[in-house]
Amino acid sequence: MSDSRLIFTGNVIVDLVMAIDRVPEPGGDTIASSSTLTAGGGYNVIVATQRDGVPVVFAGQYGTGPFGDVVRTALRDSGVEVVQPGLDSMDSGYCVALVDATTERTFVTAVGAEGQLDREHLDRVAVSADDIVYVSGYSLAHPVNGAALPGWLEELPAEARVMLDPSPLIAELDPQLFTRVLARTDILSLNAREAALATGTDDPAESLRLLASSIRRGGLVMVRTGGDGCWLLGSGVTEPTRVPGFVVEAVDTNGAGDAHSGVFVAALARGEEPLAAASRANAAAALAVQKHGPATAPTSAEIDAFLESRG
Repeated sequence: MSDSRLIFTGNVIVDLVMAIDRVPEPGGDTIASSSTLTAGGGYNVIVATQRDGVPVVFAGQYGTGPFGDVVRTALRDSGVEVVQPGLDSMDSGYCVALVDATTERTFVTAVGAEGQLDREHLDRVAVSADDIVYVSGYSLAHPVNGAALPGWLEELPAEARVMLDPSPLIAELDPQLFTRVLARTDILSLNAREAALATGTDDPAESLRLLASSIRRGGLVMVRTGGDGCWLLGSGVTEPTRVPGFVVEAVDTNGAGDAHSGVFVAALARGEEPLAAASRANAAAALAVQKHGPATAPTSAEIDAFLESRG
């Protein structure tokens, strides 16, 4: 599987990240102790995958303007292959991310050009049988993207794998659209909150069983449980199985899920078994939360050294 690439159809936007003591009550205010403005959104997954040695093709849309400039520069500097020329008619969107003293994250997002990915744009993307196509719930929540992606996914080579991360917007996605994309999904990765919203149960093992019947036969479902690690079912893992996380001192959880997803898909693209890939992803997330900022995914060498040190 050395020729595998990640085809990323999600959104790269600008993150305005502010560190605060706590989220103020409605009508209140607070002073941020620090703030950063950087490329974010799906950019964090892209960086994580590339740093772990798998090439990425960015198939998403982006704009022109001050935020679009940040996105364009980040994509250029990352070395990913960019398919779209970008839109001249509007700017890229941005997200205000509030990180409180407990490292919990709260988001507010303004949509821009990334929400205008139509079928004509997607048809520019050449997908091979060895590729893994990454779909984000953020994209499915945009009317234009949501209308274009299902049909395009259904026409991909049968051997190409689709990975779906439903995102925190999972409860707001159109049920018929979500069901249609699930039917073409080979790898489903979501966090515990999202799994509970999708299935109505807080038990990760039960969530896995319920979700496994919704994706392609033989597919893989992962439920991420933060510092506790993750749970897996499918693709040779015959029973819900917990893969333990690593105990570290977290300073910023922003981007940890993206680091986990990016490294997990990179390991699968290289042909690693799901349990080993999940343990590697847990290590990547543990390293990411020890740094401030969204795009803090470690390199392959850093992950290898961490896993060796932890036995």
